[in-house]
Amino acid sequence: MKPRIFTTAFSKVYLLLVQKAEKKGRAKEEVDRATCWLTGYDEQGLQAQISKGVDFETFFTEAPQINPNAHKITGVICGVRVEEIEDPLMQKIRWLDKLVDELAKGKPMEKILRS
Repeated sequence: MKPRIFTTAFSKVYLLLVQKAEKKGRAKEEVDRATCWLTGYDEQGLQAQISKGVDFETFFTEAPQINPNAHKITGVICGVRVEEIEDPLMQKIRWLDKLVDELAKGKPMEKILRS
């Protein structure tokens, strides 16, 4: 059986990610920038996926291109090391969570985007 997060609407979690960042004084645009960096969506593509109400699995399956530097996203999120997650979809979901977590912790965007 698939983890429930795979079939959860991306838009629902996206709102929570934006709230998490905004509570710490960061902007929705920064969440969008990090999301687009990770997935290869442009702003229009990201908004289209949110409007369509796609689930996480579809969101990542249809992503234009996962950033080649995504493997540099390391650390712990929800008690799990993101670099050790074996399921590719779960790892992508946790990568996104980790990027927003770093944003909320005040890390500069250049470091978050691992350029």
